[in-house]
Amino acid sequence: MLIATLALATMHGIVRYLSQDLHPFVIVFFRNVFGLLAILPLLASHGLKTLRTPQHKLHVLRAAMGICAMLSWFYALSRVPITNATALSFSAAIFASLCAWLFLGEIIRIRRWMAIACGLIGVLVVLRPGLEGFNAYSLLVVASTISWGVSITIVKKLSETDSAVCIVAWMAISLTVLSIVPAMIFWQQPDWQQLAWLALVGILATGGHLAMTHALKLADTALVMSVDFFRLIWTTLIGTLFFAELLDLWTFVGAAIIFASAWYIIFRESKIGLRG
Repeated sequence: MLIATLALATMHGIVRYLSQDLHPFVIVFFRNVFGLLAILPLLASHGLKTLRTPQHKLHVLRAAMGICAMLSWFYALSRVPITNATALSFSAAIFASLCAWLFLGEIIRIRRWMAIACGLIGVLVVLRPGLEGFNAYSLLVVASTISWGVSITIVKKLSETDSAVCIVAWMAISLTVLSIVPAMIFWQQPDWQQLAWLALVGILATGGHLAMTHALKLADTALVMSVDFFRLIWTTLIGTLFFAELLDLWTFVGAAIIFASAWYIIFRESKIGLRG
């Protein structure tokens, strides 16, 4: 999981660097292309029969949520300090819990409601709406995390009938197709050096998610996700060293509140799952 946080934070740093010269939607397209290429060997080893699914509509909905999340996230990274974006991204588990309550009928008891409320307060601390330092583009990060929350909820439902390979493969294929039109509208031809960076973005994204998935198989979810806070440490270092972006106190406080709330939600869900 530590390797996963470093890979994903590095990937976000490269996206921030590339967005100085390339439109974020073009970066999204190439991230998906290279990400798809990275999983083709896995798909080939399992065969095309892996793509069979009874849940076509849910896959389409997840793809729609995924492309909305990715487009808004990558665009936000070009406009928002990378540490602020990372701090807000911890709220995905909070929004996923709300979506599971709204759409799957999952029961949320008082302690989890309190954790959700605290997490939303943490989001406001990072955003600081109406105060000096408020960045309207940070709302794109919130939109992205809400979309990811819906996507996570859909994955829960898909996992009842589809294999992990099927879910990942359909997502990679769908995102590649859906990212073509936005990229064409803002098309810029990357040079060979930029293509190398874009390939690294795809590799780091795929490698990071595979490392995270493997970690979740080896250990308790709450334990694994407690390491996710290192993403803020890595992005703080990247932001300071390469983009002259310093982590301010309120962003750190808000991030700590959001992360603690999200971790408690994950912890409660994992314990409830173990009890069946």
